[in-house]
Amino acid sequence: MITVRSLSKFYGKKPVVKDVTINIQPGKITSFIGPNGAGKSTLLSMVSRLLDADTGEVLIDQSDVRRMKSSDFAKRVSILKQSNYMNVRLTIRELVSFGRFPYSKGRLTEDDERIVNQSLEYMHLTEMQDSFLDELSGGQRQRAFIAMVIAQDTEYILLDEPLNNLDMKHSVQIMKIIRRLVDELGKTVVIVLHDINFASVYSDRIVAMKDGMVVKDGPTEEIIQSQALSEIYDMEIPIQEMNNCRICVYFNS
Repeated sequence: MITVRSLSKFYGKKPVVKDVTINIQPGKITSFIGPNGAGKSTLLSMVSRLLDADTGEVLIDQSDVRRMKSSDFAKRVSILKQSNYMNVRLTIRELVSFGRFPYSKGRLTEDDERIVNQSLEYMHLTEMQDSFLDELSGGQRQRAFIAMVIAQDTEYILLDEPLNNLDMKHSVQIMKIIRRLVDELGKTVVIVLHDINFASVYSDRIVAMKDGMVVKDGPTEEIIQSQALSEIYDMEIPIQEMNNCRICVYFNS
């Protein structure tokens, strides 16, 4: 379990994340939702050690992440950032092989190669593994980065807005894959999402943020309620049931 206790971050005197305390349950998808500027990505960055917290602590199974060796942390937690710019030209296979670095230190063993092959197959990238990243569509490139995360073989996977700039088809593909990571491989996924319908359909739990604070935290069915969502987004959001899913109809509210 990931335990966040009294976590805060300030830029100058401005609080971006204010005294956040949450528990991330293992073996589930937990989505961070909320309006722009709510502090979702900043909170995820502190959990992943990409950003230092000003106050509070993050525990991974009772171990303080600040005291963990980087190599040990990389075997427990993987992170996919919003922007994944690479200034070198890589093939899909080369990128996915980077996921094994915490174990291989750049010298891939037979076992590392086997895991890379499995990750490519899982993401349906085997046939195009020698293609260069700059030759790919946005959806293909995102699948390649997720394959790298799978190859890292961590229990905890943190994804910061992985659907950015993807069309509907590729967004659905990515969310289905993320769901499989939890259901088939037993991973724990924390994901920042803008689209509340993706959060509604695919999440087990939702953490809703507003003005740097957690305003709602619980099972998806408790958060995807018109009253709760109106408190989060300051607008009326009717909800309809479709195929046992709650769909938020906010387009003409």
